[in-house]
Order: sequence, then C-alpha cells, then structure tokens
Amino acid sequence: MQFVPRAQWGARPSRYTLTYTPGTRGVKIHYEGSYVPASLAAPDAHSQCAGRVRAIQAQHLADDEEDYSDIAYSAMVCPHGYVYEGRGAHRKTGANGTSALNAAHYAVCAMVGSSGLTTPTDAQLHGLRDAVEWLRRDGAAGAEIQGHKDGHPTACPGPALYAWVQRGAPRPGGAPTTPTPEFEPFPGAGWFKSAPRSPIVTAMGRRLVAEGCSRYRSGPGPQWTEADRQSYAAWQRKQGHTGDDADGWPGPKTWAALKVPKV
Repeated sequence: MQFVPRAQWGARPSRYTLTYTPGTRGVKIHYEGSYVPASLAAPDAHSQCAGRVRAIQAQHLADDEEDYSDIAYSAMVCPHGYVYEGRGAHRKTGANGTSALNAAHYAVCAMVGSSGLTTPTDAQLHGLRDAVEWLRRDGAAGAEIQGHKDGHPTACPGPALYAWVQRGAPRPGGAPTTPTPEFEPFPGAGWFKSAPRSPIVTAMGRRLVAEGCSRYRSGPGPQWTEADRQSYAAWQRKQGHTGDDADGWPGPKTWAALKVPKV
C-alpha cells in the first residue's frame, strides 16, 4: 500500500476531539461529487494530489453548517493509487450522512467526480482496496463494502464506482467476487452466564457499539461484565424485545442478527 499519513500530506489539526470507534460493519465508498480535472490522472500530476486533499480538508473545516471536526473521510485515494490518511482508523467518520451511518461504516473517498475525471483508474481501484484492507486490519472494519448511496439519498459514489462496488469491489485483473463474511456461531446461553473471558466478547462489544447500543464506560474488552449484559439488553430492545426477552443474556436469534465477526 502506498500510504500517505496526515503529517506527510500537511493535514491541519482537528477542530474538536475525534470520536473513537472500536470498529464498524465495513466501509462506504465515496466520490467528490463535483468537477475533478481529467488531467489529475496523468502520470506526472501526482504532485497535485496532496494539495487537493489539503483543499478538501480546508473546505470541510470552513463549513459552518456541517461543523466538521476534520476532513470528513477516513481516507482519500488519488488516481495514482496513493491512500491519504483522513480521520483514520478507529475514528468516527463524518461523511456518511447521519450519526448512525457514520458509526456503522468508515468512509473512503476516491478522487473522481461527477464531471471531468469520472472513471477510476486501475491504480485507484487498487488503492481503494488497499484502504479497505488497512481499515479492516488496523480499524476493525467488518466485511461490508457499500456505496455512500446505500442507506442515504445521494448519487455518491457515482455510476462507475457504484458499479464496481456492486461487483464486489474487485482488484483490477481479478475475478469479481462478493466477500462472504464469517460470523461467530452462538456459543450458548450458558457460556455467557459463566462470565467468560474471550476475544468473542470483545468482538461482540464492538458490534454493539457500532449498533449504537453501548453501555460501556471504557470500551468493550474480553471479560464479560455487567456492561456487556446491559449493552446486549439495549440490542435486544432495538430488535423489538421487551421484559424477560430483553434481559441482556444473548439468545440465538438476536446473536444471529448481531453478526459478530469470526475471531
């Protein structure tokens, strides 16, 4: 991966403290949604890309209506395949449309637009996959790769990128594939009542946080605690359960709906 950290591209400091996220369901793909000059994709134009990221950050920081903390994206990818660190891993994005959508997925923006440069280069598609895999490795992103328009009324990420997303976001030259996520099977109600200590508990907690059901004070960890039970009870209530059916002890149906990634 050709990774460009914030200090290297000249990022300004965040206006506010960025919200920590332990993990997400996956990544949403974006485009700039405005004119991007086709000349930006020329092999000798890469020197312009860092300046473009700085300009986008400046535009977001100057947006008084949205009141962004920072550049809205988790990362940006230029036509030459370089991945520019935006808010980065384990930081809630500001680009997906609502607070709930921002908590559910990271946001990676390709430097293509609605006119001018509208079709991503092969190098850019490789860079987008690099960014997704980086966020999975370092940011606990789940298996989903979606377009911004999935769940939010927008044209983003444009026809070309969205068609690529719908094909399974393959690397150029590879067979189109749709990732099949692997989820943890239900360990049984008795397993949770034994106060287990396991990476499965951490993975479960991260999913509960991503679903807006956190009752944690310091974030989920491997030891099952009362905070885990209260967080799971919030998830059960979100699924429509009440009374004894929302007591915080996992059951097979709510566990299957939670989709805890395989650890």
